[in-house]
Amino acid sequence: MIAAGGWLTAGRTRGWLWAVPGALGLGAAGLFMLVLQPDRDVHGLGDFVLKVSPLVLAVATIALFPRGGRLAPWPLVLGLVFYMGYVDSASFVHVSALADAAVDGRAAAQFPSYYRWSIFVNAFTVLLALLAFRLGGASTARTLKLGGVGVLLLVSGLNDLTMWAMSDWPNGRPETFAWASHVAVFLGRAPRLPDMLLFLGVHVGLAGLLLAAPLERWLSAAPFGDGRRRVGG
Repeated sequence: MIAAGGWLTAGRTRGWLWAVPGALGLGAAGLFMLVLQPDRDVHGLGDFVLKVSPLVLAVATIALFPRGGRLAPWPLVLGLVFYMGYVDSASFVHVSALADAAVDGRAAAQFPSYYRWSIFVNAFTVLLALLAFRLGGASTARTLKLGGVGVLLLVSGLNDLTMWAMSDWPNGRPETFAWASHVAVFLGRAPRLPDMLLFLGVHVGLAGLLLAAPLERWLSAAPFGDGRRRVGG
């Protein structure tokens, strides 16, 4: 049972709490996108955690973002405008720069910049869908679940496997996934196909556990919950 005054305090808390992970995530994303040099490799578990932190913080921001009301569609509209007005054009610029670099023999030097941008686009797509889910009325717990599944899939190696299977390799498909450094940090070596399949399976299993977890019950009394359980609830 929660007193009415407690719910008023919780309501005020929920109104601004999303800005805390939002500011941290924006700062981390700006560090990687604007300050640090592009680096496609993951150099250790600490580096892995640091590089995935903007995405995790963004999921927390969206899960705590106020839902409903007359202003609900506008964050999503702004996200779509940002995608069509910047992300789409910047993607073309990056692809064009990579193609020009390949002609000039500079592809190896240009690729890290393109790779960093492609990771950003993947993350932005997942987060925009998650924002639509939240603004459509999803609870904090359900948004955290879906966001967590999105993070797990982004780092699961699924796109590495599909690229390995779909690409036209002039010398045949490679035996090792030398580019999947985020998997190599857990194995201590370049992963092979069985390693990648196992890595993907572990992440799919974790996603299933997350979806089945009683997160709604765990968050029902939290000050950053959605306040569905009231007095006597």
